[in-house]
Amino acid sequence: MDKLLEFLSFQDPNVRVVAFGTIFLGMSAATVGTFAFLRKRSLVGDAVAHAILPGIAIAFMLFQTKNPFVLMSGALVSGWLAMLLIEHLSKSTKLKPDTSIGLVLSVFFGVGILLLTSIQHSGAGNQAGLDQFLFGKAAAMTQNDLLAYGIVALILLITVALFFKEFKLLSFNPAFAEASGLPVKRLQFILSTITVLAISIGIQSVGVVLMAALLITPAATARPWTENLLMMMVLAGLAGGFSGLVGSFISFTAPNMPTGPWIVMCLSFLALFSLFLAPKKGILARIQQQRQNRKKILSENLLKAFYHLRENNPETDTFSNLQLLRKRHFSQSEYQTALSRLRRNFYIMPKGEKWQLSEKGYEEAKRVVRLHRLWEMYLTERMRLKADHIHPNAETIEHIITPEIEAQLLRELDYPETDPHQSPIPYPRN
Repeated sequence: MDKLLEFLSFQDPNVRVVAFGTIFLGMSAATVGTFAFLRKRSLVGDAVAHAILPGIAIAFMLFQTKNPFVLMSGALVSGWLAMLLIEHLSKSTKLKPDTSIGLVLSVFFGVGILLLTSIQHSGAGNQAGLDQFLFGKAAAMTQNDLLAYGIVALILLITVALFFKEFKLLSFNPAFAEASGLPVKRLQFILSTITVLAISIGIQSVGVVLMAALLITPAATARPWTENLLMMMVLAGLAGGFSGLVGSFISFTAPNMPTGPWIVMCLSFLALFSLFLAPKKGILARIQQQRQNRKKILSENLLKAFYHLRENNPETDTFSNLQLLRKRHFSQSEYQTALSRLRRNFYIMPKGEKWQLSEKGYEEAKRVVRLHRLWEMYLTERMRLKADHIHPNAETIEHIITPEIEAQLLRELDYPETDPHQSPIPYPRN
């Protein structure tokens, strides 16, 4: 706790620089990376991160300085060339996009390693620290770095805010954006430029090897929680900034622990948390929804069994377990699950050792049978399928037909009285 309070006080200048620097890096990369994630260009970010290395090396060789603005300028040019080359190879050759990305990544990264090796053997007095761009070393940030990263992060956020609607349309429907008269190529140029900028400022924190994680993982973390793009960007930015803060704290408490990899580890934990525990799209929520759907299907199938037995035996409305099992061929566990659900919803009532549909249950059973028979009519009349081939399809579809689709089916079929097998279609009471 003492360490945490000391860290959060930000009295140590080095702690202040590293913490705020990683927060700026995480938030800006996450915000821009949201669009790369939505455009399914995650691997392009990885390629650009590796392709930036020769630009940094060449900028140092030309100007003999480690000024962050100079190095970022070289990184921007190199990253842009890599992105243009990927697009050119994908469009102008028979190479697939993933092949183009892998080719550009390996060639640029190889050239970058070659140049860095040459610089290290050149005897230049100020070359120390350039190799840190490979794996990142946030603890080496200076006040000048923090100023540069803060300015670039502000430029990125302002650009995103100014072109938010255009970037949104470009990410979800580029064809419609072009048809609407938007300058798509110019917007793609701006979006690509800020993506390369975000990667350029992030590599000193996590290095070229892990930069793709800083760009894409926050967006992947935010995606399961919302359908709103603005909210997704806010959540991604918070995830990136929080991970930067946590990575800096771990590096502060354990000096031998590198900041960059811990930032990525924190992001990975957040992504796994979202993947499993997001309320609607998480794995656990989907498993629960699948279980509920299975129970719903079983109970609706049992209701149909009640209805068919009652339809075939109008003189009685109570049926035994054996009759129901023979009608539907449930397993014992499925039957008990469906029976329990129907009892909880007051769809059935016990009558001695037999079961009887309640009024509520009878209306629900009519609804399920009606949907089944309406869909069979639609398949025969509109899809021109044979009547003896449509039952399995209707068995599946009947459970997902909404009231809106039901109303549309009724209008399309003009309220039919019978299905293709001449069985009456039950309608609700007026």
